[in-house]
Amino acid sequence: MSAESASSTIPKGQVDLMDFIDWSGVECLNQSGSNTIVNALKQGYREDEGLNLVSDADEQLLIYIPFNQVIKLHSIAIKGPEEEGPKTVKLFSNKEHMGFSNVNDYPPSDTAVLSEENLKGKPVILKYVKFQNVRSVTIFIEDNQLDGETTKVQKIVLYGTTVETTDMKGLKKIEDH
Repeated sequence: MSAESASSTIPKGQVDLMDFIDWSGVECLNQSGSNTIVNALKQGYREDEGLNLVSDADEQLLIYIPFNQVIKLHSIAIKGPEEEGPKTVKLFSNKEHMGFSNVNDYPPSDTAVLSEENLKGKPVILKYVKFQNVRSVTIFIEDNQLDGETTKVQKIVLYGTTVETTDMKGLKKIEDH
């Protein structure tokens, strides 16, 4: 296997976290009406190179992804076209109800500047210590490669593992009996 094809595979010990996304809570601010987050995030859609998430009023996108259980986020892959693909991506762990008006009020858990290899699918390894008990992740795409008016995202893949949690309330009730 060549180094290039190996770079787009799932990182060792990590899984695609798509099955753990709480789809009812996924939001994307500033998405074009017909080119929504589903195109970049959902299985089947994100593999179709003709479908993209496209920004609307300007180049910025703010994506909120909740999970149906606590996860550990290891890395993220964001594919996009060479010119209109995302450039500066800020990730926030467990920050809810963020908007463009307050996104700069919080320090990001991690920031990535995407390279040409990243836009082709090479995952960005995150500061793992900052993404240990993640219930949601907010992805702020600040700009694109050539500072154009619109940003296009072909695919977003989150890699990590689930956190095995114990229901402490359940244990307490058993002790009470």
